[in-house]
Amino acid sequence: MMTVTSPSLKDGARQRWVIKLGSALLSHETQGLNQPLIASLADVCVRLRGQGIDPILVSSGAIAQGMVRLGWKARPHELHQLQVAAAVGQMGLIRAYQSAFEDYGVETAQVLLTSADLNNRNRYLNARSALRSMLEMGIVPVVNENDTVVTEEIQFGDNDSLGALVGNLVEAVYLVILTDQEGLYEADPRHDSNAQLVREANAGDPQLEQYAGPSGALGRGGMLTKLQAATKAARSGASTIVCSGRNPQVLLGIPRGDVPGTLLKAASGRIAARKLWLAGRMQSLGRVYIDAGACSVLMGSGRSLLPVGVTRVEGGFQRGDLVDCLADEDGRLIARGLANYSAEETAKIAGQSSLKIEEYLGYVDEPELIHRDNMVLV
Repeated sequence: MMTVTSPSLKDGARQRWVIKLGSALLSHETQGLNQPLIASLADVCVRLRGQGIDPILVSSGAIAQGMVRLGWKARPHELHQLQVAAAVGQMGLIRAYQSAFEDYGVETAQVLLTSADLNNRNRYLNARSALRSMLEMGIVPVVNENDTVVTEEIQFGDNDSLGALVGNLVEAVYLVILTDQEGLYEADPRHDSNAQLVREANAGDPQLEQYAGPSGALGRGGMLTKLQAATKAARSGASTIVCSGRNPQVLLGIPRGDVPGTLLKAASGRIAARKLWLAGRMQSLGRVYIDAGACSVLMGSGRSLLPVGVTRVEGGFQRGDLVDCLADEDGRLIARGLANYSAEETAKIAGQSSLKIEEYLGYVDEPELIHRDNMVLV
């Protein structure tokens, strides 16, 4: 256990924590849901609420629970079978949470999301408003990816990422990722008895990725996805705690500074809400490659991207679509933003002065290809 200074509750303001549970913790290949753990977690959440902390649960386990109910011994690979397992398992998963919290007179709410919900600005805002309203009403949201309708193109990929994006939505103080490990180790403790636990580090530190291992049999995520989630959570100023979830009661020590597992601190403050949405969007619809001068301008002064800095264009994006801006020299992702011109139009004005846009297109919408207010550095 590590002692740190936790964010304090000021002037009666409540904190929001996103608590994510993985399939390996919640489910067993043949025994179904871990009911005692869910009951213990409900007790912890109720006690945290009494301390001014509103929990939002992001729960895996629907597919694993569906596999048990359907008598499947191995996780299927075909999408339609995964969707069936998710639909069957989600029923039991939500029933378990509802039953556990009913013992304390607390209501829960099922929230199913896809990345398409968060890619669309209006749906993003609607999801944010709904979650905030639930918390204000004393309801504990239980969030999961909508695996029954999701396709490869619109899936989050893992619930660690979903937890981070939910943290962005509600401006959480902490993303707490409960797993079957004590935290992030410098080596796999299952194979190396001398492996050391990483107690504290900065979210986004690239050196941490060398410690990450592969995912398990039931879930899609591994330690690498948890590190990536911590980086995403840090965009809204949230620090991430990766710790064992076998005893949820340890979470009660966090408000007084007793942090279990690994603390991945947010090194910078929150970014503006619109740019936070841009950074969290999962799918870009095209790429523009930019020269060294444009890279320097974007990273050094945060100015808009002009057509003159573009060297080439990929994809079939339209005006208003999200595009990635990559360094032409080495392919590094520099920024993401909303394009003022389509891919076809961008290709025509690439490398040209903004003063020549009308000459090449016959009209001018904006002098910038991507305005700085619609761009976020990554």
